[in-house]
Amino acid sequence: MRMGIMASALALAWMATVSNAMAAKVTPSAPPPGPRVQIQNFAFMPKTLTVSAGSKVVWTNLDEEPHIVTSAGGNFRSSPGLDTNDSYSFTFDKPGTYTYYCSIHPMMVGTIVVQ
Repeated sequence: MRMGIMASALALAWMATVSNAMAAKVTPSAPPPGPRVQIQNFAFMPKTLTVSAGSKVVWTNLDEEPHIVTSAGGNFRSSPGLDTNDSYSFTFDKPGTYTYYCSIHPMMVGTIVVQ
C-alpha cells in the first residue's frame, strides 16, 4: 500500500514538473511594428514620417474607399489598390525625401524622409 502511495505521489510530482516546464516555455513575440502610415479620413497619418535608411514603411488603409500609394517622383513602386484594412509596404534603402500621393484622390499627399 505504501508503495502505491509513493508511486502516485511521484507521478503527481512528475506531472507538476512537466506542467510547470510547459507553462514557463517562452514563445517568441512578434517583432515590434516598423514605421506605419495609416490611411484614414482621406489623409495619410502621419503626413510626414522620418525613418532610417533600410526601414520598411507599411501603409494600411482604414477608409472604406480604395486608395493607391503612388510616388510623386517615381522613386518607388506604386501600391496596388488598397481596400479596407489592406496594407502595402516598401523598404526605403537610400536617404532622401520621398513625396507620395493617392492616385485615386490626388489631394491626399504625404512625405517619407529617409535619413
